Amino acid sequence: MAIPHTLRLLAPLSGQVYTLEQIPDPVFAKKMVGDGLSIDPTNACLVAPCDGKIATLHPAGHAVTVLSPEGIEVLMHIGLDTVKLRGQGFTPKVKRGASVSAGDPLIEFDLDFLATHAKSLLTQIVITNSERIAVWNRSSGMVIAGESDFLTLELAGSADQNLKAGAGAGVSAMSSTSSSSGVTSDPIVIPNPTGLHARPSAVIANLAKNFKSSIKLQIGDRQANAKSLTSIMSLEAARGDRLQIIAEGSDAREAIARLSEVISAGCGDEGCAPAPAPATTEVSAQSAPAPRRKSADPNVITGVSASPGLAVGQVFQIRHQEIDVVEVGESVEKERRRLQDALDDAAGQLEALRAQLHAKADSAKAAIFAAHQELLEDPDLLEMVESGIAKGKSAAYAWKQAIRSHSQRLASLRNELLAQRANDLRDVGQRVLQLLTGIFPQSPQYPADAVLIAEDLAPSDTAAMDRTRVMGFCTIRGGATSHVAILARSLGIPALAGTEPGALDIPNGTSVILDGGKGTLRLNPSADEVRRIRRAQELTEVRRKENLAKAREPAITLDGTRIEVVANIGGLKDAMEIAGLGGEGVGLLRSEFLFMERSSAPTEDEQFESYRAIAQAVGPEHPLIIRTLDVGGDKPLAYMPIPREDNPFLGERGVRIGLDRPEILRTQLRAILRASTYGKIRVMFPMISLLTEVHDVKAML
Repeated sequence: MAIPHTLRLLAPLSGQVYTLEQIPDPVFAKKMVGDGLSIDPTNACLVAPCDGKIATLHPAGHAVTVLSPEGIEVLMHIGLDTVKLRGQGFTPKVKRGASVSAGDPLIEFDLDFLATHAKSLLTQIVITNSERIAVWNRSSGMVIAGESDFLTLELAGSADQNLKAGAGAGVSAMSSTSSSSGVTSDPIVIPNPTGLHARPSAVIANLAKNFKSSIKLQIGDRQANAKSLTSIMSLEAARGDRLQIIAEGSDAREAIARLSEVISAGCGDEGCAPAPAPATTEVSAQSAPAPRRKSADPNVITGVSASPGLAVGQVFQIRHQEIDVVEVGESVEKERRRLQDALDDAAGQLEALRAQLHAKADSAKAAIFAAHQELLEDPDLLEMVESGIAKGKSAAYAWKQAIRSHSQRLASLRNELLAQRANDLRDVGQRVLQLLTGIFPQSPQYPADAVLIAEDLAPSDTAAMDRTRVMGFCTIRGGATSHVAILARSLGIPALAGTEPGALDIPNGTSVILDGGKGTLRLNPSADEVRRIRRAQELTEVRRKENLAKAREPAITLDGTRIEVVANIGGLKDAMEIAGLGGEGVGLLRSEFLFMERSSAPTEDEQFESYRAIAQAVGPEHPLIIRTLDVGGDKPLAYMPIPREDNPFLGERGVRIGLDRPEILRTQLRAILRASTYGKIRVMFPMISLLTEVHDVKAML
């Protein structure tokens, strides 16, 4: 058994730490580049997180890779879309190939310039060869550059093994005859305005890993391993460079064809024609799920991280039953009644499911099933069903055909968020079809310590999972932004999406370790591996309990400044959890939860009872700031129609809704004032833009 080796990385910047899933960039958020963390910087000099050598330094000066002595590749990418600045605002302090020590300056940057010219200052620190990490210990909160522990990594092999594995990450020179035994593509002109930077490089590397063949990229006399992100970035391929792909192996020609198509289209990079979708995997970096990466280890199945966490258990395969329907219907009126009855029953079921989810998680996730209810009323869908019934088809047949047509159309879209709606539509479709046919497949009886594998799971499947028996799950379809993934994260279920299709062939009962953070499913782990994971889980739980034990201590900075810690909440359930987590009150109660998902505005008494319950849960000595109704823009109400505006976010919304409809604001203010006798309540008025609005709402209060 290899002796674990630990690599300690210091924070390369000072600032607040965020998980990659929170980053507004799908390539980083889905960990296509690698796993790690992000920092919102408060200083302007990136420093080396460990000793090592500079493996890559992008010509634009915004990204650098340090190769540690153990062969671990640490890529640091300052900001989002900063490659477009073409070096403005960046001053590299090192050169490629240079040796550095932990804390050495790597890149200085103009914080003010980037803040006003870049999409975001969030800086990603990722391990591009994340498969070599066995255990991740991540920091959180605020860190100090060159001082704070940032990542402590337990490597999967010895230092010598890792160094050997990482040594081939760079670019090598080659002779003109080196490709004679393989298949070589025609020259491809790089169309990307900023060359092959991190995003397109990640798309290429992830796609190349789908193939068994050895694949190289060649520009002039330089070569790079197409399956290594760092190696591709080391090519420093610029717009207009002529690149050739060299592949050798059983699927070399297929690899050449797919990669040529993707690279010539720009890998989904902005400013290029979008990369075409392959038959099994989307490759657009801007909107599609990460291409499936096939692991070289036959005992490792890879996928996209949908929900972080570790799960140890046995495989349980889920197979969805196809419901057969009769094509020819009875009378048109009978079929219409059957359809309407089924739609009404489905709406009732979804309402019950939303209430159940409110109890299990939080109100935001329950909104997923509000979206399902909207699908039941989709006019295009219902028009197609009505057309089928009018032609003599049964309601079940017409419904099934319409769902299939609409879901296929959605799934083919390049925008991932819209494409993910196809799964929601299939879920709703199956629910109504069961009601139309009276065929209700039995709910699966999960064994203990089950790790579910399915082609896809519906949001309702996920919300109804028995957490005492289901340890985690992985699906072949889907991605990190699907509603299934969102539910998994809210319920704390480790999960993978976009998994290799071979996962469907794993026999039931196979022992596995699912790592939701790394995006891997390890088959037949050794007893030592299982013990190591169990130990990691125990340590995580111990740390969680230690944090909770200290949660109620006052928040005091190192220089003695007292900080008030308050919570932003969306209802009573959140308010009841504040004290146990160390909260000292409510900085913002989003009162919209009382107004949303209903057919009429809440009464004064309904609002008073809710505000009073929250004030009592928070405690009379703690502040409770209630924000008055903030709707309009992205938050319309069914019973409060608002005329269409070119920019609804700056138009009639927030406080202006209350002033234009004073009866609603007066009712809310009366309820707040009545509840104020039960706590330290304050009022916040949202979206103020004029002094007169302040005078008007204060006068009303």
